[in-house]
Amino acid sequence: MILFEEIRSLLPQKYPFLFIDKVVELEEGKKIVCVKNVSGNEPVFVGHFPDFAIMPGVLIIEAMAQASIILFRKSLPPQDNTDTIFLLASIGNARFTKPVFPGDQLFIEINVEKIVSKGAIVQATVKVGEATVAKANLTFGIAEKSALI
Repeated sequence: MILFEEIRSLLPQKYPFLFIDKVVELEEGKKIVCVKNVSGNEPVFVGHFPDFAIMPGVLIIEAMAQASIILFRKSLPPQDNTDTIFLLASIGNARFTKPVFPGDQLFIEINVEKIVSKGAIVQATVKVGEATVAKANLTFGIAEKSALI
């Protein structure tokens, strides 16, 4: 299990844009399952929507991407991690099947389809309890930060 403090050190995103609270399962290079506790106190719910709070689909996709980054960071040798950045390149076949509300607990499962030196493809599924609320295929580019400047 990976807890929040380590998650903060693995992700480039910072408050208020962290969407992973805990890692409950990790198979390096293959699979990760993360938890996101959806709180009504999150800033997004001030405007989405004031009278009927629903978690935006793009933030569910962001949670998928962050779970993927944790998987990649834990799967690469440490020397390959220092200057590496993971860039979301495409989102395919995204489907949102049920709304996500404050109080829900998201279980984000990422399964690797392919990792190569400059990219990766994953399948992501998000559930609340036994119900699937979202699915997508994500493609990432892997680059050196210094090469992007």
